[in-house]
Amino acid sequence: MSSQKAQYAHLLPPSWKTRVTAWLDEDTPSFDYGGYVVGEVEREAYLLGKGSDPNSVLAGVPFVNEIFAQLDCSVEWHMEEGETFKPIKHVATVRGKARQLLLGERVALNLLARCSGIATKSRRFRDIAQSNGYKGVIAGTRKTTPGFRLVEKYGMIVGGIDAHRHDLSSMVMLKDNHVWSTGSIRGAIETARQVSGFTLLIEVEVGSEEEADEAIDAGADIVMLDNLEGEQLYGVARRLKERWAGKRKFLIETSGGIDEGNLKERAVNEIDILSTSAVHQSVQHIDFSLKIQVPK
Repeated sequence: MSSQKAQYAHLLPPSWKTRVTAWLDEDTPSFDYGGYVVGEVEREAYLLGKGSDPNSVLAGVPFVNEIFAQLDCSVEWHMEEGETFKPIKHVATVRGKARQLLLGERVALNLLARCSGIATKSRRFRDIAQSNGYKGVIAGTRKTTPGFRLVEKYGMIVGGIDAHRHDLSSMVMLKDNHVWSTGSIRGAIETARQVSGFTLLIEVEVGSEEEADEAIDAGADIVMLDNLEGEQLYGVARRLKERWAGKRKFLIETSGGIDEGNLKERAVNEIDILSTSAVHQSVQHIDFSLKIQVPK
């Protein structure tokens, strides 16, 4: 019995295609003056990957497919999503009426540039950490662009890292404001557990070893060590694991200030999860262009 190859596109929820419609509506809210010029003659266009990174990762394929599908165009890909390419690479051929090709051009290129940029940066972070012997998880954050989170989280996954929680409903994360508003770490955890049930993990942000002990004792699944760095961070993580071995199961996460320059020193196996917004905020986009071909 042959097994079907898993595709990233199969992660997407039923509602995602309506977002593509909204993107197209935003870009052409009234008259299409350029479309009037070119008309509806059938044309073929080459989608070219031009990013300066020699290990650019292609990501965003299902979104581009849907953009052009809604414009009655077809896309033929010449490489698999998640593969790397060196510029300039003919990554796909798009066919359809000239007016329709140009209606989808900028929406598709912008999306592909952002999603591929995130995937490329994510892949680089993963590879650096793994080459350093890190066995834990590299993850993004929830600091994503409003309305564009699905694309950005998708890029992280294609790049090979963990997308972290997708929204407030997918995991309970109790930060300092939750604890201060409740009065104690234990009180915040116990209150959350009343409604979250057994299916949701509870993560608690702590600022000291003592707070971490309180969170673990109260049943936190993950403790995020905040405002701790270097040997202090690793020492606290090491002692927590030794002290609670055989008593509680939990993971240790750290975040904040993690970038390519310090990733090797931060990627130590005392830490289970390294989360960083550097893989999706201020990321260098991968440049693409769409060129309609002159009929032969």
